[in-house]
Amino acid sequence: MVDREKKREKRDFGDGFTHNLKPLRSLDLSKVTDFETMLVGMSKTAFGARNLGEALDVFSAMLKDPGCLVVGTFSGAMTMAKMGLVLCEMIDRDFLDVIICTGALVMHGLVEEVGAYHFKYDGEMEDAELYKHGYNRVYDTIEAEKNLDDTSLILENIWEELDSNSPLSSFLILDKIGEYLSKNEKGRGILKSAFEKKVPVYIPAFTDSELGFDFVICNKRRRNQGKPPLQFDSFLDLEDYSNRVANAKHVGIFTIGGGVPRNWAQQVGPYLEVACRRLGEDKKDPTRFKYGIRICPEPVHWGGLSGCTYSEGVSWGKFIPKKEGGLWAEVLCDATIAWPILIKAMIERLDKEGFKRRKNP
Repeated sequence: MVDREKKREKRDFGDGFTHNLKPLRSLDLSKVTDFETMLVGMSKTAFGARNLGEALDVFSAMLKDPGCLVVGTFSGAMTMAKMGLVLCEMIDRDFLDVIICTGALVMHGLVEEVGAYHFKYDGEMEDAELYKHGYNRVYDTIEAEKNLDDTSLILENIWEELDSNSPLSSFLILDKIGEYLSKNEKGRGILKSAFEKKVPVYIPAFTDSELGFDFVICNKRRRNQGKPPLQFDSFLDLEDYSNRVANAKHVGIFTIGGGVPRNWAQQVGPYLEVACRRLGEDKKDPTRFKYGIRICPEPVHWGGLSGCTYSEGVSWGKFIPKKEGGLWAEVLCDATIAWPILIKAMIERLDKEGFKRRKNP
């Protein structure tokens, strides 16, 4: 008993402040006037609320860094989930310099841009019956096959304007689609905004989408008509993107979901490092992401890239460690909840401060 008492006496109890711990505060809704003040309050709470609140500060630092190239990666059915205008808002306000996404996100967005609709799935029809009527289901939302067919007719006009003598890649094709939309569609849309703001859009897995199907079918039709097929070289995307990143002072990444867009975006550091090493080139400072925001419900323990932490990415040379100035926020939440709240709060903060970001070329 005496020995135990002596051991207890040796403990040095701190009050938190003596060790520079940050105090937390209860979220006082009576003082919340908008989304920005709510997230500021949430940043001083705990769990998911704190993560989302801290994401606001990370995003603010990313946007206010004049030398930072902001890369946005988007996967999942976000346009079918009616989040397309959230992405448009980010583009229109110069929150993004580069977009990397899935072909599905673009194609479902095109459906929306040309005036078609997505529908709520109420569970009344079984999936076999949905198929019979041409209704494609993504969880609780319906994409009519007719929408995709009608949109493909518009794309056929764009394919005809492409040069068969020069190789194409996703960002070159999407720029042409954006140009068409800018000239012919009055409403807002992702590719239209990207074209007008000169933001390149890359689809690394181009063939994994209805958009890729349409391109291949176009080439089949051209061959049947005796015309030369359109050329496609996906490595043009990699070279264009990596050059933009290599020429930036700092790089930040804003990720919704994960998948191929996230991995393709993040592998740029290892790619540039390996290229220099194997080609005998001297590159003193490796290209790594300084800032990172990830909104995704995927947990780390499944072992997939979508759920992997930024800390794990440090081991691959993708991210700058926090001890060296890396600034990250990871929000494990459904993006349709956290994403619009974060962007609205960011808009309010910048409007209060009168800050307008200039896109990083």
